[in-house]
Amino acid sequence: MAARVDHGTTSGTFSLDGETFDVDNNVWVVGDDDECVVIDAPHSVADILAIVGDRKVKAIICTHAHDDHVRVAPALRVATTAPILLHPDDRPVWDLTHTDELWDVDLADGQEITVAGTTLTVLHTPGHAPGAVCLYAADLGCVFTGDTLFHGGPGATGRSFSDPDLIVASIRARLFALPDETVVHTGHGEDTSIAAEKANLLH
Repeated sequence: MAARVDHGTTSGTFSLDGETFDVDNNVWVVGDDDECVVIDAPHSVADILAIVGDRKVKAIICTHAHDDHVRVAPALRVATTAPILLHPDDRPVWDLTHTDELWDVDLADGQEITVAGTTLTVLHTPGHAPGAVCLYAADLGCVFTGDTLFHGGPGATGRSFSDPDLIVASIRARLFALPDETVVHTGHGEDTSIAAEKANLLH
């Protein structure tokens, strides 16, 4: 059975630099009827498990370590026995939320994660956070960008650990190298495409 992308949203808060905001996060699950991976772990284990169903979770892959993307990762790990994967450059961001426990496996640029016969390729795209990654699924014609690229442009860079020049460089070098028709599944909000965001960034 071919892999597919399942989607849901869950609501909660995002806190950084002494401020807290209400946010809605996308939950992305890639797999088939038997196994899957979960991309990011925001807000609610129950909401994520509702999308997973009775499938075996092979991994919890974090696009970056802001609290609205990793807050329930340890609890989801307990519920599913799946390892948490995070780029090690995001350790200082992870430590803001989880002081007593770590993730299980370091992500690395170019790493390939296989699930349900499809491959997710890790693209290190620092800027929104030092260890931010995107996950490119060539077979599915899509890329999961976390908070690196949204419908309308790059993710926010006005807070600690972020770099506005670096995020643009990451997007240009790594994401704009993907086929124009690639669907962009974002951490918040609606989908877009590489072609549309090339046009947005050039204006």
